[in-house]
Amino acid sequence: MPNSFSALALHRTVWRWHFYAGLVVAPFMFILAVTGAIYLFNDEINDVLHRDLRIVTPVSHPVPLSKMAEAAITAYPGGTVTRIDTPRAPDRSVEVFVTPAAGDPVRVFVDPGTGRVLGSYVYARTLVGFADVAHGSLMLGRIGDNIVELAACWGFILVATGLYLRWPRGRFRLGGVLYPRIIAFSSEVESGSREENASKHKDRVFHRFRKAVKVSVRRGRPFWKEWHAVVGMWSAFLIMFLILTGLPWASFWGDLLRRGTDLAGIGYPASHRLHGAAPSTTTVKDVVGKAAPWTLEQASIPDSDPHAGHHGHITSEPAAKRSLDVDDVAVILTREGLMAPYRLILPKDASGVFTAFSYPDQPETQRTLHVDQYSGRVVGDIHFADYGWAAKAVELGVQIHMGNYFGRLNQIVMLIPCIGIIVLTITGPLMWWRRRPKGEFGAPQPLSSPRLRTSAMIVIGLCVIFPLAGASLALAMIADRLWEQSFAYRLRPKQRAIGE
Repeated sequence: MPNSFSALALHRTVWRWHFYAGLVVAPFMFILAVTGAIYLFNDEINDVLHRDLRIVTPVSHPVPLSKMAEAAITAYPGGTVTRIDTPRAPDRSVEVFVTPAAGDPVRVFVDPGTGRVLGSYVYARTLVGFADVAHGSLMLGRIGDNIVELAACWGFILVATGLYLRWPRGRFRLGGVLYPRIIAFSSEVESGSREENASKHKDRVFHRFRKAVKVSVRRGRPFWKEWHAVVGMWSAFLIMFLILTGLPWASFWGDLLRRGTDLAGIGYPASHRLHGAAPSTTTVKDVVGKAAPWTLEQASIPDSDPHAGHHGHITSEPAAKRSLDVDDVAVILTREGLMAPYRLILPKDASGVFTAFSYPDQPETQRTLHVDQYSGRVVGDIHFADYGWAAKAVELGVQIHMGNYFGRLNQIVMLIPCIGIIVLTITGPLMWWRRRPKGEFGAPQPLSSPRLRTSAMIVIGLCVIFPLAGASLALAMIADRLWEQSFAYRLRPKQRAIGE
C-alpha cells in the first residue's frame, strides 16, 4: 500500500482514535454528564432538599444587611463575613458567606424579614455543591481541572470522529442514522424447515416474503451499535455546543481564550471605566473565585485609599469597624442604579474595595461596581455593553450552557446532550466488550501508518484548537510508533482483524 492515506486507511485510523479515546475518556465524560445534569436543576434540587433554609415569608421592608451579617457572625463567633447575596425574589432568604475561625467556609441563610438565622451548610457537602465541584475539577483541585479540560477536548474530538465514522456514504438511509433498526433483514433464503412452517400461512404474499427475506430482532452488540450511532447523530451538535460553551471555564483553554480575545480587543476592554483609580495586582477571581462573570475573572480590581479612614472586618469583635459598613454600600449601590439581586463582596484587607455585581440569567444586564471602602467613591463601573463581542458571546454561551437563559426550556434542551453523553459512554464500552475476541484487547488494527507530514498537520491543527488534546495526541502517536517498532510488539500473538 502506498505510504499515504487511502479512504479505507483514513477510516481505520480515525476509528482507532475514536476507539482508544472513547475507552479512556468515557468515565470522565459520564461524570461530567451526570454532575452537569444535576447542576442544570440546582435551584429546583436545593429548594426541595433545603427548603427551610431558602424559602421565607415575603417581606416588603427587609432588615438592614448589617443586621443579617451580625446574625451570621453570632452563629459563628470569631468568623468573618466575606460575601452577601441578596435574594432574587421576595420569598427568598439572604445568603451570608462566612469564613469561621476554624473549619470550612459556610453559607449562612438569614430571613430578611426578621434577621433570624435559618441555618447553614458547607456548600461542597451538599448534592448540588458536590456536583458543581466535581463537574469543574473532579474534587482534585487544579490537577482535576486540567483532567476535566483534557476529557472535554477529547470528548469534542470523539463526537467529530463519530460523525465521520457514521455519516452515511453512498445511498442515504434513515435506518441506523436517524432511528435504530430494531429488526434486521437479510436476503438469505431460509432453511427448508422454516419454508415449511411459513407455508402453513394462508397469505401467499407473506410466504414469498419469508422465503426470500430473513427477519430477526437485533440483539447483543448490533443492538447497542444501533443505539450508539443514532443517539450520537441526534445529540452530536448539542454535545459539541455544550463542550465549547463549558471550556471557557477551564484553566488552560479558558485562559488562552481570554488572553487572545483581550489582546484582539474583542474581550474585556483595557479602557474600562475605573474613574481614575489605579488598578492593583489583585484580580476579580482572587477575590470572588468563579462566582463572577467569566469576562471579569482576570480583570484587576482597583485599590481603596487607606488614608481615607480606618479599616477592619465585620467580625464578632466590636472594636473592629470600617468607615463604611454594608448598609452604607447598599445605599451607594441603590444610588448608582444597581438594584437587587446582586452579590456583594467585602474587602479582604486595608487596600480592598467593596465589589458588587449583578449576574442575571440574561447577561445583557450584567454590571459590576467597585466602591472605595473608606470614601464610598465608585472606583469601577463595568457594564455588559463595555465587553467586546467575543466576551459577550462567551457570556451568552455560558448562561445557555447552565440552562439559565430561556428558563425551563433551556434546562430541557441542555439535558438532552447530558443524556446523550450518558448513553454513548455506556453503549460504547459495551460494544467493545461484546466485540473483542476472548483473551484479546480487540483494538482496531491499522491498515497503514500515516505520513509524517499528515500526522504533523493533524497534531498542529489540534494544538491550535485544543492545546492539551493536541499535545496528548502527539505523545500517544509517538508511544504507538515506538511500541510498533519494539521487540515485544513483534513477538506478541497476532490479533484477528475485527470489523467495525
